[in-house]
Amino acid sequence: MPELPEVETTRRGIEPHVVGQRIEDVIVRDARLRWPVRADLGDFLRARPVEAVERRAKYLLLCLDRGDRILIHLGMSGSLRLDDPANPPRKHDHVEWRLGNGRALRLHDPRRFGAVLTDHADDPHRRLRNLGPEPLDPDFDGAYLAGRFAGRRVAVKQAIMNADIVVGVGNIYASEALFLAGIHPGMPAGQLAPDACDALAAAIRQVLAAAIEQGGTTLRDFLAPSGTPGYFRQTLNVYERTDQPCRRCGTPVERVVMGQRSTWFCPACQPED
Repeated sequence: MPELPEVETTRRGIEPHVVGQRIEDVIVRDARLRWPVRADLGDFLRARPVEAVERRAKYLLLCLDRGDRILIHLGMSGSLRLDDPANPPRKHDHVEWRLGNGRALRLHDPRRFGAVLTDHADDPHRRLRNLGPEPLDPDFDGAYLAGRFAGRRVAVKQAIMNADIVVGVGNIYASEALFLAGIHPGMPAGQLAPDACDALAAAIRQVLAAAIEQGGTTLRDFLAPSGTPGYFRQTLNVYERTDQPCRRCGTPVERVVMGQRSTWFCPACQPED
């Protein structure tokens, strides 16, 4: 599914074309997303200006006047694309915003696991409450992780994928960050030494920043708003590389299942003890 780098890539792609534009019309072709699209969405948004495009965790926030916001989640296979409204919509273009500059912003979501919600900046949607810090914010560091990990027996990979601890570290980037930090994914979080927490925080920041720079990771469905794929997959060290040689030491990469999710690691570079 689109993770933080893919959502940030999308945000950066649509921002220049959306900010400052008035929403002229809204077309909801299928309201049956993960949560039903509100029936009066068009009436709520029509003639409203988009003042900013922000991101919180994996949610895109289209910030309107008077503090109102549109929350967009891309779900498992969703994408946002800018198009000419004269072009016929694709089969799974479920929601479309017609903008004052003559462009159409279309939410494409074949599996309909995405969402279009609304809230107010002073009263955030419940999906945004109690989230952990953004991993690219200055306050996210090893000391923070050490404090949150203290006393926890849960595997460190599951801990960093917990949005209450830190947002946006999905399966791909958790596996890659743990490899860079030299930490076994099954290590109990509470057993990590302070220097290991420092290394892990730095690795999370490094892998996410690199993925954003390369436009995210295209595994199956993700495309940037321009229609181009993300190229970070070409530099993945362990993710989906079962039995292939580790890029660092040549040891075959192993795959295990943790928390019902596939996990990849190098047994030599990421020893259990």
